[in-house]
Amino acid sequence: MNTAPPAPRVIAVVGPTAAGKSDLGVLLARHLGGEIVNADSMQLYRGMDIGTAKLTREERGGVPHHLLDVWDVTETASVAEYQRLARAEIDRLLAAGRTPVLVGGSGLYLRGALDHLEFPGTDPGVRARLEEELSLRGSGALHARLAAADPEAARAILPSNGRRVVRALEVIEITGKPFTANLPRHDAVYDTVQIGVDVPRPELDERIAARVDRMWRAGLVDEVRALAGRGLREGRTASRALGYQQVLAALAGQCTEAEASAETIRATKRFARRQDSWFRRDPRVHWLSGASADRAELPGRALALVERAVTA
Repeated sequence: MNTAPPAPRVIAVVGPTAAGKSDLGVLLARHLGGEIVNADSMQLYRGMDIGTAKLTREERGGVPHHLLDVWDVTETASVAEYQRLARAEIDRLLAAGRTPVLVGGSGLYLRGALDHLEFPGTDPGVRARLEEELSLRGSGALHARLAAADPEAARAILPSNGRRVVRALEVIEITGKPFTANLPRHDAVYDTVQIGVDVPRPELDERIAARVDRMWRAGLVDEVRALAGRGLREGRTASRALGYQQVLAALAGQCTEAEASAETIRATKRFARRQDSWFRRDPRVHWLSGASADRAELPGRALALVERAVTA
């Protein structure tokens, strides 16, 4: 009697925003008897639904989703905390005979969950001094210092992302090593098949613009206004999320809503390029075309890839 090959221990669906990862993840989970583990750092926040393209209950197709709506918008994101939460979910699902399907585009979060990685601690004194310098001199000056100390880290972190620049400089000062020396290498904790969803750049840009337009029409401004009443502006991480940062600026009178929408599109396109570059550096990712012309064939090709990986 023929029996289906066992599913790999863990599946990860990765790639840039708007590539179609969420829908593919749901399909794979339904076919393989799995459950989704969120790997989008902003979808961990409660109430950040429209701007993060969080799937609705209906869109989840009955597949359980985990690590959504975990943090309040005032909490600072922590990769180390995500690692703890994600591995607990993965281990629980494996013990129950279910296939964990990680889905998301937050590269460091995925690597933290799947690869051996120890996060350096923090030093309150060093952090406070760097944050004071950030407020006085701005992120550009600190980014220039980071570029001198660790050029690879500086290329990976935007000059405007003061929080990440401060963290990188803190780690360098604490450990005496480049920040990138602490990034995960390709040393896996779990037997994982990683599927990258590849969409040609022009089409991806069109999808991003269309998605942002849908978010605006779906009520993103009202969502941000409500979250502002719950402390969004004070949240170091959540307030910088794509779309949310721009709408907050519009609500503060710093720009028009039309300008906020246009800037969200521009910033998301830049972000998608960085995501793509991050995942391209990992030779373990199997890339499959997610272009519109190939969309109907993507699920079958992904399932075939999973089965080949098991029987290889």
